[in-house]
Amino acid sequence: MNKFTLAGAAVFAVALGAYAVIRFPEQATPVQETTAPAQGAPMVAVTLPEALSAEATMGKRAFDAVCADCHGENAAGKMGFAPPLIHKIYEPSHHGDMAFQMAAANGVRAHHWKFGDMPPQPEVTRADVISITAYIREVQRANGIN
Repeated sequence: MNKFTLAGAAVFAVALGAYAVIRFPEQATPVQETTAPAQGAPMVAVTLPEALSAEATMGKRAFDAVCADCHGENAAGKMGFAPPLIHKIYEPSHHGDMAFQMAAANGVRAHHWKFGDMPPQPEVTRADVISITAYIREVQRANGIN
């Protein structure tokens, strides 16, 4: 008899809950619709340092001229185009400065993100990449990426 009482109480509780949801729908938790970020939208919020070194200032100019079309303003990434460089994946201990040199010279096969391969950037000189890397590293530090 005890099993029947427990089962009856459970059925009653479920029925009461269903009645409350049907009878008082405005009190039910609303379903939130999620929308994907817009194509071309920044992928991360970037905090800029108060000031950039002279090398990083030159790097920002070079980045804006060559890299920002894909990697977004301030290297925040660009949804549907290229990943953010202001991201833990690109911290110096995982992607050292030479990785940026090699990426610009040879391109990169997609391995962390699903944007496809990055083509080589023959118009970017080794000196440009050194400056661009200085810029990226200073912005990374301002965002807690060391």
